[in-house]
Amino acid sequence: MRRSPFRIAVAGTHSTGKTTFLKRLKELFEQRGLAVVYVHDSAANAKEKGFPILADHTFESTAWLIARAIELETEATISADVILVDRPVTDALGYLQAALLHTSRSIAPARLQALERICEAWAPEYDLAFVTVLDPSVELGEGRDRDVLFRVRAAEEVARVVDRFMPDRHLLRHGGADAALAFAIAAFDDQHRGV
Repeated sequence: MRRSPFRIAVAGTHSTGKTTFLKRLKELFEQRGLAVVYVHDSAANAKEKGFPILADHTFESTAWLIARAIELETEATISADVILVDRPVTDALGYLQAALLHTSRSIAPARLQALERICEAWAPEYDLAFVTVLDPSVELGEGRDRDVLFRVRAAEEVARVVDRFMPDRHLLRHGGADAALAFAIAAFDDQHRGV
């Protein structure tokens, strides 16, 4: 019987190094001959569908992003030894909470609780989780939202959601990628040795 894929999730606000880190990690696992699936369905995909994103996040856009992440991660289990998740389900919820705070909006508590229950139920699927730490001195990537306050709020709210549903997460700081890469490889090796 085939072993379940090892899932590594990286959460955090935009332009904090998630994608760069995961691409390097993908290369390292592939060099070992492992089948790696990189899962990333960004807010840009939601925007293409017509959903509001960033400071305009809604219950519906958040539900779509969470459902899409679960769909893609589940499909990846068919063929992957390792699944690398750029923006786990917790990110969508964190962005919604940041958007509500940023725009002084609210949604029905029952709707928010429904999203929280999904995140709580799905979070244990990740074998290893990182959350990036926002370094405001690092410039935003090209084409990124320039609302600095929203970016900070998103970082805070994503971290808050991750802390709640993935308390064993590890911090991924700017300049600390090499240690995090080594840690991720060691965690995979430990699990596959039955430790």
